[in-house]
Amino acid sequence: MDYIQTELIHSRISTLFSLVSKFVSPVFPDHGSSQSISASENPLAVGSNVTLFSTTTVTQGLWSFNSTLVVFVSPVGSIVVAPWTDRAVYNPNTSSLTIESVKVEDSGVFALQSTDGFRGEITLSVQVPISDVTLQANATHLVEHNDTVVLTCSVSSGTSLSYTWLRGNSTVVLGGNTYLSNGGAVLTIKSVSHRDQGPFRCNVSNGISHEVSNHVYLNISYGPSNVSLTVMPAMMKSHKTGSNVTLWCSAESSPPATVHWMFNGVALNKSGPYLKLENVTESDAGTYTCVLHNSVTSRFSSKSVRIWVLDPLTSVVVNHTGPAILHESFTLKCEVSGTVEHIVWKKDGYPISADNTTMFGMGNKTLTLDPVQHSDAGHYECQAFNSVSNMTSSPYDVKVYYGPKMAMITGPHYAKTGDNVTFICNATSKPPSHYKWYFNGDMVSNMSVYVTPPLTLNMSGKYVCKAFNHITGKNSSAYKMLTVVDPITHVHVVSSMGPAMEGYPYNLTCNVTGPPDHIYWMKDGAMLHEDNTTSFYMGNKTVMFMPADRYDSGHYRCKAGNAVGSVTSYPYMLLVNYGPEKPIIQGPAYAEAGSHAVFSCSAMSAPPSTYSWWYNNNSVSNTSMFKIGPLSLNMSGELTCKAYNNVTGKTSRSSKMLKVIEPIESVMIHNSSIPIDKENFTLTCVVVGPYDSIYWMKDNKTLSMNSSNTHPHTYYHMENNSLHFSPLTRYNDGSYRCVATNKAAHHKSPPYMLLVNYGPLKVKISGPDMAHLGPRVTLTCSADSRPECDFYWFFNNRSTPLKHGPVLTFPVSVDSLGKYICQARNPVTNITMYQSKLFAHSIVSNVLRSHLNLFFSLLFPFSGQDSAFHFASRGSLMLAVLFALSITALFN
Repeated sequence: MDYIQTELIHSRISTLFSLVSKFVSPVFPDHGSSQSISASENPLAVGSNVTLFSTTTVTQGLWSFNSTLVVFVSPVGSIVVAPWTDRAVYNPNTSSLTIESVKVEDSGVFALQSTDGFRGEITLSVQVPISDVTLQANATHLVEHNDTVVLTCSVSSGTSLSYTWLRGNSTVVLGGNTYLSNGGAVLTIKSVSHRDQGPFRCNVSNGISHEVSNHVYLNISYGPSNVSLTVMPAMMKSHKTGSNVTLWCSAESSPPATVHWMFNGVALNKSGPYLKLENVTESDAGTYTCVLHNSVTSRFSSKSVRIWVLDPLTSVVVNHTGPAILHESFTLKCEVSGTVEHIVWKKDGYPISADNTTMFGMGNKTLTLDPVQHSDAGHYECQAFNSVSNMTSSPYDVKVYYGPKMAMITGPHYAKTGDNVTFICNATSKPPSHYKWYFNGDMVSNMSVYVTPPLTLNMSGKYVCKAFNHITGKNSSAYKMLTVVDPITHVHVVSSMGPAMEGYPYNLTCNVTGPPDHIYWMKDGAMLHEDNTTSFYMGNKTVMFMPADRYDSGHYRCKAGNAVGSVTSYPYMLLVNYGPEKPIIQGPAYAEAGSHAVFSCSAMSAPPSTYSWWYNNNSVSNTSMFKIGPLSLNMSGELTCKAYNNVTGKTSRSSKMLKVIEPIESVMIHNSSIPIDKENFTLTCVVVGPYDSIYWMKDNKTLSMNSSNTHPHTYYHMENNSLHFSPLTRYNDGSYRCVATNKAAHHKSPPYMLLVNYGPLKVKISGPDMAHLGPRVTLTCSADSRPECDFYWFFNNRSTPLKHGPVLTFPVSVDSLGKYICQARNPVTNITMYQSKLFAHSIVSNVLRSHLNLFFSLLFPFSGQDSAFHFASRGSLMLAVLFALSITALFN
């Protein structure tokens, strides 16, 4: 369809709409408010432009205002009706409606309705802007709690007015003595408070504008009230003699109140908010009163305060009664110059409280610790207070003296001859103790550490330490017993017997140089203990095995020790000889003719045995391994292995029978037909040579002939040497082998790869359903098949194919519109399947579909509650005839 034809369509559609408007009678059902319509501005000012938007695009329907038609909408055009022709613009792409130069009478309900049941609406408000807002008060000079004020807000022009009253930057709170009248234009406050001074404003607004009035201030006289009398420096119980004191009197008052002063009820010749007292003495102590008066409100108020004067403290010192000794009594004294009201004791900066061991006396002037404890050590202070001063003493450091507590000696109880021994004496004490050492009654040192000269055996004995504290006058002593002994210097394991033989007695001896207190034996690093066959003699110097066993073999050590040390011997390797036990022959019982057979012989023995082989009573080898072959059928017989231990002199033997059988020469898989899905198929195992049995493998796994273990989509069974598939399916794909067995070996066939031919199972055409005239279009045909299918294309059920192959490409023209058919054929299964696709011109298809939808909606209008509009029966019939004629002309 070319450009001229398209223009002809739109011309005929326009003519059609001019006829439709004569027969259409819109009727709007009552719908609730919908959020599907929005406005570019709402409310808006007179003379503005506004656009109404819809969230749903309408191709058939109309716009209305207060149930009167504004725009008629169809898929191929729209019509704006009078009187909106000059002020309304419709956008068919978005279904939006623009109204220009709006008027107050344009306020109302605009609705968009479609033939498919959609309806959205919005209420538009057109308003006049506000101007010239003014505020006036009935009076501005008022007295608190006596007068009432009335504020009136006036507006020159504007519609839909709303009033908001402001005091400063906050909204006026209504209620109590504050209320509105005259639609919010008048604000009345009865019995005004001084907090009602303002400034007051009224803010008048409507949906499109607002304006704030001028400020109005109220001058409200009040007070005096909330009187405050402040003493400086800050209020305290008493003031120091000689200091300066200032009293300040203030109150809330407008105009400001006058202030007069009184002392002990007598008027002073003083006025003003401040009263200064300089270099005060005790005669200045008393009650001071300020009296306030407001000349406008004629109100009085007053307030009083009591002043005290006292001398300050001059000195505070801590003294003591003597040293603080642990578990004895100790007293501290606080000596103060001046009048004291209260004393507080502190230790390390924290206040001290009385308890079972801490007591205060003489009004807290003394602190007694009874008895003294370690925790009482620290820095002590006393702080004295009166009303005008406080003073703290310098810190006094209390040290708690104690000890010496029980003396303790560190050092050995035993020592080797020739060594020097160090003894250390320690006794907890403050101050540190003095020490002295004594050996056999003679002093040998006056230090806490004593180092002996080189020791001899006669230096064994008692070593005594004494500790003394010169402040507490106490002492403590302790002693240590020392034994001097000779050390062990050499240990080794020996045996006077020959090689150890299993079943015969054997012993080991531990030779020691030096005086041992004890001897221990170890085997392979673990302690050796006596049992039924192992015993110790001569103070553990000898261990005897009665008899020796092969499990007694291992590394033996002996360890000798005394009070000053121990020595362990080097390992001694004990090997218990035994065997040989009965030999074990490893090798086959059957072998195929032409092959080799390998046998091994082993026997438990220490040292290892030597071996010899005999075959049918003939000596054939003298090693543990024996290989025979290639074999023949007459070589069956008996093999014998002999083991000999050259230390124990013992011999042992075993025999095994070997039978030679005929070999399997080859195993192959044959098939007699082509494997096709859902048809029967057979694989046959061909074996050359005698065999006992065969079995089948798939993908290197044995194939189960038990139906309960098979795949649910596979059907096969074994009969003689054949594997039957009944029928064959695609799940049987895989690598197959058959295996033939005899007593000597398993022989596998070469792999047979089974690929099942199938299909085509389904045919699919991919490509567009429609396109514009001119460009080329490609359709592709595909099918699930093995092997690949042969493809043929047919057009509009013609018998001659267009093309051979899966891809078809053609230019879009009037002649190319129609039905395309793809034929898919599997050359092995001989199965053929078809698939078709309709191809159309995109412009013709869209226009035809649009006009047919409109035709049927006009011919059969909606009758339910949600329909967009109704036609009279005469109008519907004539419109249907006109539309049918237009469609006929459009496509002729």
